[in-house]
Amino acid sequence: MIETSNFVGVILDKSRVIVIKSSKVISASGKVDKEILSRMVRDGLCMLTSESEPEEALRHFFSPKDHVGLKVNCLAGPMASTHPELALEIVSLLKGMGVKDKNVIIWDRSSHELKEVGFPLNFDKGDFLCLGTDARGVGYSRSLIDHRSIGSLLSRVVEEFTNAQLNLPVLKDHGLSGITCSLKNFFGAIHNPNKYHDNECDPYIADLNTVPMIRRQQRLIVCDALRVQYNGGPSYHSQWAEIFGGIIVGDDPVAVDFVGYQIIDKIRKKRGLSSLRKAGRKPKHIFTAADSDHKLGKASLQEIELMRKVI
Repeated sequence: MIETSNFVGVILDKSRVIVIKSSKVISASGKVDKEILSRMVRDGLCMLTSESEPEEALRHFFSPKDHVGLKVNCLAGPMASTHPELALEIVSLLKGMGVKDKNVIIWDRSSHELKEVGFPLNFDKGDFLCLGTDARGVGYSRSLIDHRSIGSLLSRVVEEFTNAQLNLPVLKDHGLSGITCSLKNFFGAIHNPNKYHDNECDPYIADLNTVPMIRRQQRLIVCDALRVQYNGGPSYHSQWAEIFGGIIVGDDPVAVDFVGYQIIDKIRKKRGLSSLRKAGRKPKHIFTAADSDHKLGKASLQEIELMRKVI
């Protein structure tokens, strides 16, 4: 197990969340403009931390000695997953601030799903690693995590291979939990997420994020909102997919998810759909995660400093 260093992120009375958009970053066919995306990521990190350089911004959350996992989400295939271009831009920035190639791991539950989305699998070479928990030599913990309502085996990527996580979720509607974003992305770190979908996944999503190893390691979130599935999720349905052209950056996963929830509801209203609450799918887990028992972040506009930029 790799020792976890203590980072506290951006110290503010409110949780700062950055939404950066560009109408040109992704085409209708899904082609990503890497140069524009790079600028969005760099500007987002600098706005979050009030730094002038993105590498210095990352130093608020990571040390060059860290072993950093980039938890992507590839469950829904190429059209509704974390874009490889986003993850690779962040890998470049981590390397630029001094994190060694071999200490960066892009990961998800399945190597097959990573490959299908377009990630460059790499299990043991000198460059950064990219692999699924199902890869040979990885797998899940031998001991069960028994924490609150959670009883699961944890990916060894979290348990043994990393000491810090940079969460790269996708903003999507979810048929049970209302939305899936930062908090639910760690369902991809346990062997039995199917066991935690009762009661609209509440309190299970919040409980999982209080597991000490996950809570300690999660340092930063860069949410992929280039294309938002605003209905019918978490699988891809073209008729309910909006080219939003955005990323959401923050170090409070609850605040990022709350902002994502507002974005989905705004798109739904524009498209003539009812709000998630009226549809019976208010994402209760966001508010559970913010309650006095879980204390994972902030879930109200009064407690969030929301900053927007259009490129």
